[in-house]
Amino acid sequence: MNKSTFHAFCLTLALGGALYSGSLAAAEPPAVQAKPLAALMAGPVSINDATAEQLATAMNGIGLKKAQAIVSYREEYGRFTALEQLKEVPGIGSALVERNSDRLKL
Repeated sequence: MNKSTFHAFCLTLALGGALYSGSLAAAEPPAVQAKPLAALMAGPVSINDATAEQLATAMNGIGLKKAQAIVSYREEYGRFTALEQLKEVPGIGSALVERNSDRLKL
């Protein structure tokens, strides 16, 4: 391999590597389900009136699936009379209720 071919080869490798690493840096990070700031700053959400989407947004550790379980439970058994009743919803435990007690109201 002559000197000019070698330099061209090295330049190609260098540019290819720069383009490759640049495309990785420009890639968007994986989606993270962060709670919107407005939801964190808003007052407590009613477990008797909120939609599944509202519950999922307001509650820490609750996604749409668990929030839908809360709404389904409410539709089947009626309105909640105490926040502690959330523990009766499948997938909702004491720690989750405790963690979200300041974000919820009846």
